[in-house]
Amino acid sequence: MAAAPPSPILPKSEALPEPVLAFLEHLRVQRRYSPRTLGEYESDLRQLCAYLEERRIDLLKVDSLCLRGFLARMHGHLAPASVARKLAAIRSLYRHLQKLGLVEANPGTLVATPKQPKALPKVVPIDEVTALLETPKADTALGARDRAILEVLYGGGLRCSELCGLDLSSLDRSAGTLRVLGKGRKERLVPIGSKAREALDRWLDLRPRLFSTARRGQDPHALFVNYRGGRLSTRWVARALDRYTRICALQRNVHPHALRHSFATHLLDNGADLRGIQELLGHASVSTTQRYTHVTVEHLMAVYDKAHPRA
Repeated sequence: MAAAPPSPILPKSEALPEPVLAFLEHLRVQRRYSPRTLGEYESDLRQLCAYLEERRIDLLKVDSLCLRGFLARMHGHLAPASVARKLAAIRSLYRHLQKLGLVEANPGTLVATPKQPKALPKVVPIDEVTALLETPKADTALGARDRAILEVLYGGGLRCSELCGLDLSSLDRSAGTLRVLGKGRKERLVPIGSKAREALDRWLDLRPRLFSTARRGQDPHALFVNYRGGRLSTRWVARALDRYTRICALQRNVHPHALRHSFATHLLDNGADLRGIQELLGHASVSTTQRYTHVTVEHLMAVYDKAHPRA
């Protein structure tokens, strides 16, 4: 039996119900959602309203059975992630209506979120990582900083937010370690290799140049700063990495998290055990670490051949 066509979207010319309009205005003014996010919410809720209008169901009398029927119409037409987004928008709407006393309960909480297949993280081959890390020229303060940032991201397997949160006091130059504040404000000690230490030494030698002139927003404690002396943001780091990826002419997009995935997988491929990698990444569960590592068939065969008595 062919899947039912997805619900139509209420035309832009037709006004949305007042509670929905008020909710979207709340997201715009109070929550300060971006125009793009607001557009997604409006599109999802217009589709819900069209479905309700088609069945002559009052927006304020929707139950979980009705929502399941609405989402079932999407099955086979949309990816699970898209259906999950629509459900999230609906839950958010009814949570708002519940706070206002317009509905007694949130019907969306009784509807299960569609399971989404977990995509394997992208891993950058070692030769491409090497080329990328050597792209920034360390003969200027900013170039030395960028080289150090890339070396630390890959050399320590740090999250981008962890890197941006590093202070000068986080680095123990003599021990070659970083004290990293991870998720849940859990602190861990991360060793860094000789290449990362060299890059950090070069950056720290040139870093004072960015503080030669006093400016507003300077952060003298931050390990990595912009040209004005302010702490770097995660968005800035992502953009810088994208720029160096293009300069390096890699045939792939490399995000900060890709270097973290690559750090873990390259360690595993070279003999590190999963438990040790878990500690380095700061994962609470080893199952999370397993998703970060790409275990190749060749690696599994090598482990088997080396360890099994009947290999």
